[in-house]
Amino acid sequence: MKISHEIAEAIEAATKTGAHLKPTDFPTVIPDIPHVHYQQASETGFRALWVVCVLMALASIAFFVMAARVPVQKRLFHVITAFITSIAFISYFAMATGDGLSWHTSVAHTTKSGVVEDVVKRQVFYARYVDWALTTPLLLLDLALLAGLNGSDIIITIFADVVMVLTGLFAAFGSTPTQVWGWYTIACLAFLGIVWQIGFKGRHAVANKDAKTKAFVGGISLFTLVLWTAYPIVWGVADGARLVNVDTEIIAYAVLDVLAKPVFGFWLLLTHDAMSRTSPSIGGFWSEGLTSEGAIRVGEGRHVDED
Repeated sequence: MKISHEIAEAIEAATKTGAHLKPTDFPTVIPDIPHVHYQQASETGFRALWVVCVLMALASIAFFVMAARVPVQKRLFHVITAFITSIAFISYFAMATGDGLSWHTSVAHTTKSGVVEDVVKRQVFYARYVDWALTTPLLLLDLALLAGLNGSDIIITIFADVVMVLTGLFAAFGSTPTQVWGWYTIACLAFLGIVWQIGFKGRHAVANKDAKTKAFVGGISLFTLVLWTAYPIVWGVADGARLVNVDTEIIAYAVLDVLAKPVFGFWLLLTHDAMSRTSPSIGGFWSEGLTSEGAIRVGEGRHVDED
């Protein structure tokens, strides 16, 4: 640094001449300290997190109760949907209590000479990405099973979803515009892959089913994909461009999460239960466990005859 170099020169000159250094012999330069702008959630944001936390808890209880009221053979969608809101409850509890968040620092302004004048430190709720990495594959699994997608398409859909969430997380902590918007672009491309699988292939998979099933699957799939389209838009103006504050970001995601999880879940399960006569039943290990031939026996050892 320039200041350190001037101090070293003053000490070297005093050493050669044998003079004693005084405070006035050192350069009186005040270093440039960048101004830090903090973008963080206020009490309003944390109240919104608590509201959604409670809603997710109530929805989870309701879904588990609904699961207990149907035969185990028809309980798959209930269990998956209850897991979705349960994970969301844990995530929102972490965020509401001030856990599951970190700070991301970025340079807001520099001078022509490259000196940093303004720095922005923004809260990033990484617990939200952990939530999405676990719940969105389950949501897609619900839709894929409803539509009747084959195993290959289901795996591809879930892979694209995981890529979308992880690259969104990388973008949130990107240190340069190239990283931020590069990861964001990859996430959007992965989302287009999901739209293709659910919107196009899902529509073809359900084409041979009855009219009520086709209408139901088409409606709930369109509802989900439209909601999911709003997520990258919110991310772009919040974590990406930082045009809105953290409270607005929290409230926007809160509304989307309530619609995409509890509302989606009630729509799915109530309709599924009403169509229980035509909905598929799952037998085998899911409902009956291991058969007597394949059961695990504990405490049986080799029998040795003693003469």
